[in-house]
This record gives sequence, C-alpha cells and structure tokens, in this order.
Amino acid sequence: MSNKLSFIQKLRNKIKQSGKNNSIEITNNKTLKLVNNTIYMSGNNNKLVIQENVIIRNSIIEIVGDNCSVIIKANCMIGDNCYLSCKDNSTLTIDENCGLSRNVKIMTSDGHPIFQNGKCINEAQDVTINHKVWIADNVTILKGVNIGSNSVIGIGSIVTKSAPENVILAGNPAKVVKENITWSP
Repeated sequence: MSNKLSFIQKLRNKIKQSGKNNSIEITNNKTLKLVNNTIYMSGNNNKLVIQENVIIRNSIIEIVGDNCSVIIKANCMIGDNCYLSCKDNSTLTIDENCGLSRNVKIMTSDGHPIFQNGKCINEAQDVTINHKVWIADNVTILKGVNIGSNSVIGIGSIVTKSAPENVILAGNPAKVVKENITWSP
C-alpha cells in the first residue's frame, strides 16, 4: 500500500488516514489522473478502490466509520470540487463510464446521527451510480439512491429517490422529466 500512497501523493493529493485494516486500491496506469484531491479515511475495515482511466480533480473523498467502501470503476471523470462521502457501514459505487461535472455531492449518510428514544433513526444507506451516468453541475445525491444506467441528472438537482435506466432527472426533488434517452460523452 505504501507505493500506491506515495504514487497518489506525488500528484498533489492529501491523504489523512487513521484506524485499522483500511485499504486504498488504485490501478496505477498512465491514464489515471488524481490531482489535488483530499482523501480522508478513518475507522476500521474501510476501502477505497479506483480503477483504470479515472480522472479526479480538486475533490474530496471522505470515508468515515467502519466497513465502508468507495468504489470508482474504470473510465470515470470526476470534476472539480466534488464531494464523495461514505459513512457508517455503507458503500458508494460509481460504475464504469460515468461523468460527474463540477460541485457534485454524493453522500451515503445525513452526516450526523439522529436519535429517537435512544435508537438511531437515520442510518447510512448505499448509493449506486450505474454504468454511463452523466451528472451535471451542482447536483446532490442523497443516501439510498440507485441511478439506472445511461441516465442524465440535470444541473442543480437534488436526488432523493432511485431512478430507472435511460432517463433524465431534474429538479428539487429530482423527478424523471424524459424517458428512453441516450447520451454521448
């Protein structure tokens, strides 16, 4: 792991890590570009996986709690000022060929636990962005959301519910505004 850490640190990335049994798995190839990012990982048994041909610029990846995973599959582009947050026994997956524009926020939790009668009422939930999804500027995707393949999310949308394949989502809260679409990168 130390060779991989030094590889990504050379590209002006900051890595802050604490806890036990955490791993960072990065496919090291010539087309991988991780530049000026901050990666926070605290807790135990957490994992960050970044596959080949991924570009991530000026963004934050936060993994906090135990048994959390952030998986970014091949051929993805994550633009400036994105925030990927995975907390408390959840998984955030971005499948192959996805594009995140600027200022995209994806979170598997609400950020802080809320208790009622001593029981947590807002537990973290997985988020999955399936194959070839385009996410425009200033989009927020909240916990428990699964976005179907070949979909597009419009500028400034807040996605609170899952969506099927081949749709355009837009609004606050985001709703399907077009069906049976395709798009080209």
